[in-house]
Amino acid sequence: MLKLSTALMSTCAVIAAPCVAADTFPSRPVRWIVPTPPGGGTDAVGRIVGSKLSELWKQQVVIDNRGGAQGGLGTALGAKAAPDGYTITFAYTGPIAVNPHLYSSPGYDALRDFAAISRLTQQPMVMTAHPSMPFHTLKELAAYAKQNPGKLSFASSASGQQLAGELFKLTTGTDIVHIPYKGAGPAVLDLLGGNVNLMVSNPTSVVPHIKSGKLRALGVLGAKRVEALPDVPAAAESGYPELASVNEWYGVIAPAATPHAVVAALNAGILRALNSADVQQRLQALGMSAAPSTPAEFDRQMRDDYALWGKVVKLSGAKAD
Repeated sequence: MLKLSTALMSTCAVIAAPCVAADTFPSRPVRWIVPTPPGGGTDAVGRIVGSKLSELWKQQVVIDNRGGAQGGLGTALGAKAAPDGYTITFAYTGPIAVNPHLYSSPGYDALRDFAAISRLTQQPMVMTAHPSMPFHTLKELAAYAKQNPGKLSFASSASGQQLAGELFKLTTGTDIVHIPYKGAGPAVLDLLGGNVNLMVSNPTSVVPHIKSGKLRALGVLGAKRVEALPDVPAAAESGYPELASVNEWYGVIAPAATPHAVVAALNAGILRALNSADVQQRLQALGMSAAPSTPAEFDRQMRDDYALWGKVVKLSGAKAD
């Protein structure tokens, strides 16, 4: 009987280990891979949420910027991390839903290599023009582009934004030249200087310049208006319901084998951070809104967008630039 009891106790200890780990998680610093260079929207959101998590967890959250391959290098690194919750990865639309369709060997399987933790934010993209352009709305842009095929150019700094521009072209039957940039900063500078005519971006990159009059917002590529740009109509309002599903999301993922209890602990911490008033205010200042989710909800969104952008890549013939 004693041997049986000892065996049962040992088995229970093994089974309970993940739960104990989750109850005390984290007990040391957490590394957060952000697969972009410092200074962009992803980095800003990561640092805002990471700082709050450090405060809540009483453990440092270390932001590790690993840019390259439109987010692919850092995402691949995150896929290979130890599945213990102490290395998490910043996920966004491009590396998860777009890159796998653009690159023959991205270095990871977006649907198999990761466990979804939570969505952080969700925001539509904005189509912005240099103020010298003779159009003020998406409809006017489409009409002008049809009359001047191949003469307009649009900038993007991520594959998700590139595909949003390609979807606009498919929807409107227009020919607009894509100009890729390695970061939002250089793209905005070229748009401000008139070196490119248009840009598809998240609101963070362009809202200050739109409000100052240095850039012109033509429309929001999505179903709803952006809180930071209340006077700019959404594409669905402008007669393009096909663009209503265009959203750029930010979120958190971990290696696929991360224990469920640790995933739950990570999700609980991130939800506490996103529901705090100071984090929400800082995100709103960037033109974004907190959009926390369960792991299951975020996993479903990643898979749905993977299918959506796969179709757009196939129809547009887009390639990695």
